[in-house]
Order: sequence, then structure tokens, then C-alpha cells
Amino acid sequence: MVKVGIIANPISARDIRRVISHAGNLPINDRANIVLRMMAGLAAAGVQEVVVMPENGGIRFHLERSIRREARLGHANFPQLRYLDMPVTATPEDSARAARMMAAEGVAAIVVLGGDGTNRVVVGACGKVPVAGVSTGTNNAFPELREPTITGLAVGLAATGQVPPDVALRPNKWLEVTLNDRREIALVDVAVVEDRFVGARAIWKTAGFRDLFVTFGLPQAIGMSAIAGLCDPVDRAAPEGRHIRLSPDAPRQLLAPIAPGLIDRLGIAGVARMAPGRAHAPSIPAGSLAFDGERELTFTESDQVSVRLVPDAFRTIDVPACMAHAAAAGLFIRNPD
Repeated sequence: MVKVGIIANPISARDIRRVISHAGNLPINDRANIVLRMMAGLAAAGVQEVVVMPENGGIRFHLERSIRREARLGHANFPQLRYLDMPVTATPEDSARAARMMAAEGVAAIVVLGGDGTNRVVVGACGKVPVAGVSTGTNNAFPELREPTITGLAVGLAATGQVPPDVALRPNKWLEVTLNDRREIALVDVAVVEDRFVGARAIWKTAGFRDLFVTFGLPQAIGMSAIAGLCDPVDRAAPEGRHIRLSPDAPRQLLAPIAPGLIDRLGIAGVARMAPGRAHAPSIPAGSLAFDGERELTFTESDQVSVRLVPDAFRTIDVPACMAHAAAAGLFIRNPD
């Protein structure tokens, strides 16, 4: 039986950036509808079972009600739905635990509904299982905007082997940060800020920014990686990253959309290429580290901090490549009986 995991974060897009910017808040019934559309695509591609992370936000209620309604109307077939047997803490540990459990029982792929932070947690826990992101967070640089039905079709084609792995799977970089003996990862960016506290976690005040390390930065991005995207773009597939030094007094000033509806001015003191494996150090002796937009750790003058770019660290489902292969191979052509 081909199984796919779905981790839907019910509280993504509810951090402080929604308050201080103009970010939207995706209602629970809309999140359930996204999962339903995903499942329709998975079923059409031949996936037989979907394993879902439990939560207390209400997605499960809306999803199961919709599936029962569709069954009564005979409108759609869906894979068998099963929820993991695990405690719900309403913390990021739920996503990490679910990813580990899904990997242990051999799911072919994991679909993540959330923003950069949720995807980071899942990727850090799922081992070699490929992931596919669906944007439902505040800042969505890592998960690409796409209709969930299409993502479901592509993931299903990859999971069932109808699209070969060398076509379906895309290698991705990540940033590996070491703070003394502790190791953390970031999928998109690591920001170094002067504040020596974690606080509300999500970062939005740019006055204290001193360093930004990115795996990729696209001109059309939102969030911290947009800084790189607008001053020295680097693609997802490029073998390098960027290290940008920031200073409010720098003569080179940049306007960047760091959150939905929030565009701020930053001083660019310098831009350097990040080659794979080379250690980069923060430009300030003490402060805090934010991973994919959220403060996680503080450091002082006595700590050893380094940031490295790691190539081919994990795999994602390449949705456009899967769909292009399916079209060329005629996988959606059905002849009359």
C-alpha cells in the first residue's frame, strides 16, 4: 500500500508578524479544504492511504465532515485516511514527532502545510523522506505557491513510482549552524540580530540586523531572503548561497518586503558568496540567531558560532517536473473501455 504523510500546522500564519504587518490568517476550514484537494490529487495518482498528524485546531473535524459529504454525493474518491496515535501539544514538537513517526512507518513522501518554520521542523526530523510544501504560513519563501490539487497529483505520481526519482526529486541546500556543541538547520535563511533575547520569536524589526545567510534569495520572495533576492539573487538550484552584512549607516540602502505588506529600508554593508562547506562567522560578538524568520538561540562573546552551506541536504518533490513528465508520457490519458 502506497502511503503519503500530511502534516498540516493549524497555527501557522499566527505569529506576531500578522499583527504588525498585513499578513492574512487562513481559516481552519480553508486549511481542511486544502488537505481535501490534496487528497483528491493523491487518489487520482494511485495513493491508497494518507497518514495525518493529529491536532486540536479543528482541521480534522472539517476534513472528516467534508469527506463524508463527498462520499454521500459520490463526487470524489479519496485515499484511506488515518491519524497518527500521538499526543498533541500544540507546539512545533508535534510536527517533528509526526515526521519521525511517518518516516518510521515508510511513507513515500510528506506534504507540509505551513510556512518556512513548519517546513524546517519537518525536514529536520523526516530523514530521507522527500517533502512537498504548501504555503499556509506568514512568510512562504520555501513552500512555493501552487494549487494543492496539482501538488497532490505530483506527489502521488512520485510516490507511486510513475515518475522516476531522478525526475521527481530535487536536491536542496540547507544552512547548518553550530553554537558550541549544538547544531541547528535553516532551509532558507539565518539572521543574526543584536537583540540578546528570543522574545516573540518572529523577527520583523530590521534596525538590529547585522548578518543574513541564505540558501537562496529570489527577487519575488517575501521575508528575509528577499533582501538577498533584491541585491544579489541566488537560485534554489545554484551550488552557492549568500552572506549579506547589514548596517543601518551603510551608504547602500535597500527596500525589501520582509513580511506581507511590510516593506522596510536596510543598509547593505557587503555581500559575499557562500561556498559549500566553508564556515562563516557572525560579524558581531553577541546577539541572537533566527532560523527561517524565527529567533531560536542567543550567543555571547564566549560562544563559538559558525554557519555553513550544505548542498544536497534533503529532497523535495519537483512538482513542475513531475507534471511535465506525466504529460509527455501520457500518464493522464484514459482510453474508453
